[in-house]
Amino acid sequence: SSSSMRLVSPLLFGVASSPPNISPSLSRPISRAVFITMAAAASSGPSAIAATMEIDSEYPGTAVERMNNARARAKSLTTELNGDWEDARRSVLWAGGLKDLPTASPGAGYTGHSFNDWNHCDLTTMLSEEAMNENRGQVDGIAYGNQLGNGIKVASETELGPGGSWSTCLLGCNREPPSDVAHLQFKSRIAFKMVWCPPNFDQFVLVDDSGALLNKGKPTGELPYLGERQKNYMAVRGSKYAVAAEAQGSRAA
Repeated sequence: SSSSMRLVSPLLFGVASSPPNISPSLSRPISRAVFITMAAAASSGPSAIAATMEIDSEYPGTAVERMNNARARAKSLTTELNGDWEDARRSVLWAGGLKDLPTASPGAGYTGHSFNDWNHCDLTTMLSEEAMNENRGQVDGIAYGNQLGNGIKVASETELGPGGSWSTCLLGCNREPPSDVAHLQFKSRIAFKMVWCPPNFDQFVLVDDSGALLNKGKPTGELPYLGERQKNYMAVRGSKYAVAAEAQGSRAA
């Protein structure tokens, strides 16, 4: 199958020069792309060091290695998603390479809102230079600036791969192509999205950028307000991101 990934040097983006170690089993093929290899030399020393990283030609802001690793982590979760909601939410943060920072200031790494309302339910993995992007009116209903760069830097775990992670707003994802913060402001695919399942909204699914199911959970304890969970589903209804949630909800109804 074809793929929309091309290979460029991470030296161009100020990230570590060691080649990424991505297992083919962690990657889903993405269509309409061509593989191009570019090499870059180290800025000092007589010997050139060539290193490559995958770039998504359609969404070049995607931190591809980080995205694939986040999806692998999401798939690896088992009973963690069926326990107390706060524990389940922390497991989702871990899967996405985000720290649990409930006491940090908003804009300075605070992640207490992540996956806790209807909107901040996209896990986006973006290259470092895209993290400073502003919305500038691209996404309807989102602040014109929406400057998230510092918070992304503070809250992102480094071991997941180059780039950063954030729980971006899913508003606009029901359009085709998606017109949300990830795809427009950061020019990035999402690693995964949390969608609460109708008709009871007591369980959720994690789906990837194509809408494919990665995992599901039925947490206990104090969940986000019912109205938030319902609005979360309504924001994706009619799109590829609703399919797995509707299927899971119908089985449990």
